[in-house]
Amino acid sequence: MGSRFQQAQRLQRLTLAPTARILARNVHQSTRHNTAIQGPSSSNGPAQILSTKTYRQGSTPKSVLARLPTSSVARSYLITAMSSSPALLGLTFTILRKMLDSKNYLMDVERNPVIRTLLKSTFYAQFCAGDKAHEVKPNLAAARSVLGYDGVIIEYALEVLGGSEPTAAETAAEIEVWRKGMMKSVEMASEGDFIGLKWSGLGRHALHLLQTQQDPTPEMWAAITQACDAAAAKGVCLLPGAEEELTNIGLENWTIRLQKMYNTPAYGRALVYTTYQCYLRGIPARIASHLEKASKEGYIAGVKLVRGAYLNSEAPGTCFDTKEGTDACYDACAATVLRQQWSETITPSHAATPFPAVNIVLATHNLSTIQSAKAIRAAQMLVSPADKLPRLAYAQLQGMADEISQSLVQDPTMAADVNAKVVKLLAWGTMTECLNFLIRRAAENKEASFRTDDTRRAMGAELWRRVKGVFGLA
Repeated sequence: MGSRFQQAQRLQRLTLAPTARILARNVHQSTRHNTAIQGPSSSNGPAQILSTKTYRQGSTPKSVLARLPTSSVARSYLITAMSSSPALLGLTFTILRKMLDSKNYLMDVERNPVIRTLLKSTFYAQFCAGDKAHEVKPNLAAARSVLGYDGVIIEYALEVLGGSEPTAAETAAEIEVWRKGMMKSVEMASEGDFIGLKWSGLGRHALHLLQTQQDPTPEMWAAITQACDAAAAKGVCLLPGAEEELTNIGLENWTIRLQKMYNTPAYGRALVYTTYQCYLRGIPARIASHLEKASKEGYIAGVKLVRGAYLNSEAPGTCFDTKEGTDACYDACAATVLRQQWSETITPSHAATPFPAVNIVLATHNLSTIQSAKAIRAAQMLVSPADKLPRLAYAQLQGMADEISQSLVQDPTMAADVNAKVVKLLAWGTMTECLNFLIRRAAENKEASFRTDDTRRAMGAELWRRVKGVFGLA
């Protein structure tokens, strides 16, 4: 028994050490971590993301960020430096909001070529993959072949924020826009990728149905199942996002209904996931209820954990009072599903209920959380073959926390965990759609937007390393 415990400790140390060492070489680690990861996806423009330098599989770059093109590193440094100033960031998004709302040609982000070029090369390039397939596909390919990610999360930047009651014709049109965007996302994805989406993206009537916990209309359900069928045929998984708590129960009802249909043992994996925001006090009980249902009805539970993105719009008392409370909830929920064992945090109503099969997405920029998850997996691999462990994806937003993402993909201990992967979330859509998407996400994640010091320092150190290299001082 003692020998096995010592083996487990040794493997855990080996698992954690490479990530910590790689990061330590590039940035002095801050004790602060992002509180949320629900929001804008990202990528660079097709020409900007492709590095002129390639690496053989198994080779080690000079630094963890060496694979990123200099244009991307410089842009990340400038944007994260701006994000560290609340006043400057607020002013920037106020100006962008006025541009998007303006009917004046000089302020139009789509028609004014000067403004469009400026935004295309900065915010859009940092966080968005492109507008059309010919722009998006090279970014997706580069994320895998150049940057080394195991896959991507593709999300169509379609936002529906309410408004007047739509007519029947408007509802049909809104459903069709969502359906086409979903089908295009599936078409651009590769086997093993994920598609990010919002059920409320189906339109204003869909948002009303979700908030009143009603079923989708037959027309909505037909669009949803068409997207699910296309994803299943291609080996792509769907990640419906959580929203405000007012909407979440309805969202979860739709998603659980789909999990029963598509997350079958015959398929072999979870096609549809439910997103749980761990800043909510009631989330552990909801997860327990959904896992118990999956166990009783024999389907695979898809669990995506985020810290939460709507803090300022939630009702008083529904969220933890501190970041520490949110972190503790997130880590406890993650440990429960990773170990596939009921815990004090997530407990079934009937103690004898077996824990269901589960697939997991840990969407986080928090290094401590990632290290804890890796330690759990390392201990599990001592007693079980890696290919028997639950499917797991570590997910971060493109253009954010690249130092963490790159340390993961370059960590040699990750290669042993064959059922774990590292993915980046990329949004796609028009300039207007993506900027609205980014402003919305920035408002929801305002506190996290300011916590970019780790990435800023990492990018600054990488730029300095490259400057010294030019003069032979590296």
